[in-house]
Amino acid sequence: MNERIRYRLFEMIPGMLVWITLIGSLVLSYVYPLAVIVFIIVFDVYWLLRITYYIPFLFTSWYRYKRDIKRDWRKDVEAIPGQDEIYHLVMLPTWREPIEVLRDTMNNLIRSTAPKDHMIVCLGGEWKDRENFNEHRKVIEREYGDRFLRLVTTLHPNPDEKEDEIQGKGSNMHYMATQMVPVIEELGIDPEKLIVSALDVDTVMHPQYFSCVQYKYLTIPEPARSSYQPVPLYNNNLWDAKAPVRVAMFGTTFWLMGELARPEFMMTFSSHSMSWRMLLDVGFWQKDIVSEDSRIFLQGLVHYHGDYRVTPIYLPVSMDSVDSVGYANSLRALYKQMRRWAWGVENFPYMLKHFLADPRMPLRIKVSYLWKQLEGMYTWATAPLLITVLGQLPFWLASEHYRGFAIFQNTPFTLQRLMQLSLIGLFVSAAMALTLLPKRPKHIPPRNAIMVVFLQWLLLPVTFVLFGSIPAIDAQTRHMLGGKFRLGFNVTAKRRK
Repeated sequence: MNERIRYRLFEMIPGMLVWITLIGSLVLSYVYPLAVIVFIIVFDVYWLLRITYYIPFLFTSWYRYKRDIKRDWRKDVEAIPGQDEIYHLVMLPTWREPIEVLRDTMNNLIRSTAPKDHMIVCLGGEWKDRENFNEHRKVIEREYGDRFLRLVTTLHPNPDEKEDEIQGKGSNMHYMATQMVPVIEELGIDPEKLIVSALDVDTVMHPQYFSCVQYKYLTIPEPARSSYQPVPLYNNNLWDAKAPVRVAMFGTTFWLMGELARPEFMMTFSSHSMSWRMLLDVGFWQKDIVSEDSRIFLQGLVHYHGDYRVTPIYLPVSMDSVDSVGYANSLRALYKQMRRWAWGVENFPYMLKHFLADPRMPLRIKVSYLWKQLEGMYTWATAPLLITVLGQLPFWLASEHYRGFAIFQNTPFTLQRLMQLSLIGLFVSAAMALTLLPKRPKHIPPRNAIMVVFLQWLLLPVTFVLFGSIPAIDAQTRHMLGGKFRLGFNVTAKRRK
């Protein structure tokens, strides 16, 4: 079979599974509702077991988070021989961010406990924002040029002029990395001893983050064969964000915290760290994909034939929540962000193609990653609808012939009880969110805190569908159809007060 045709078939698998489920639920609810009822019961039981299984891992990560933010990681690092040979490269791709955001990020790096004479910072702008970026780079170079071992600014050439690129974070960081190669060589830094942190430019790192990563790098086996994943919090402007945005952002945080407690087959997400050695080996970030944060991990996994992993970092990196002028615009921006995250479905055909072509990678690793990716994308798109809307279709559409069956009459009570048991996940999320909230700003009235702390969680079922299932179906359908339906890189609307 032609390679391009086979890859297109791989791309279609996730979307086809979703649409088979959606259309099958609708048709069978009328033709053979008992089959749909059994499927919904089995799926709801599976979902309840999944939540029950997930909660202990979430508590484990929460405990480690609370423990590790109190630890003096710098002191622990300085007790390790050879620690002064480790350097940090911080990569900050930027797109139209105001100078205040860039200053906040630079000041945050300066507040880090890691020595600044071992820190290199690369700020990378985009060609289409060149006038704005050139003004900002002059300010940053003037104010912070002597605060680090080296401060480098780059301007990504126009990606529209290159057939193998799309405008986005991945192609920008690829260019930034190529420009850093001669700088690293000039400084004489061993690639095995350079830790690279790829950050969104609005990222506020915990002061001990770089020291914690350095400690892990110095104490785990084969540190260059690992990426380092912190806990993402969207706290920079959380109190000003809209309620559905806050619920969605906390959901993202809790999902990743649960993953960190069982990192065997997880991938990296958003801001994280890795070795310069790995980046050199894989040829840096791909230039034609949207999900660069998870794809760079997969590039390492494929290159090292499965001998690559994620090391959890139980320290927070705080970023901006989606926010725009007006409620409707903020919800529109949230939808686009969730759809862009759901575009991680593009990793599935990449994995399938390379796993099938690699006899050296253990079968257990191949199956585990493929299953986790496919199951995650499938449930992301279908679970909210199956639990809320599709589960009711048989009772709306079934003929009188089926309504006398015992299973037909008893199932609503069974589903109701399963839903009630599943609410434990809601209560756990609400309670845990209280412990992760930043301090209330002075411009937020105390009465508004009631919404942020308690009432927003009543929106979870709606948010679950509108900003979970629907954007995931949108992304997977576009990926299945291909061509002009493909997504480009969408920069999320954000603002700070």
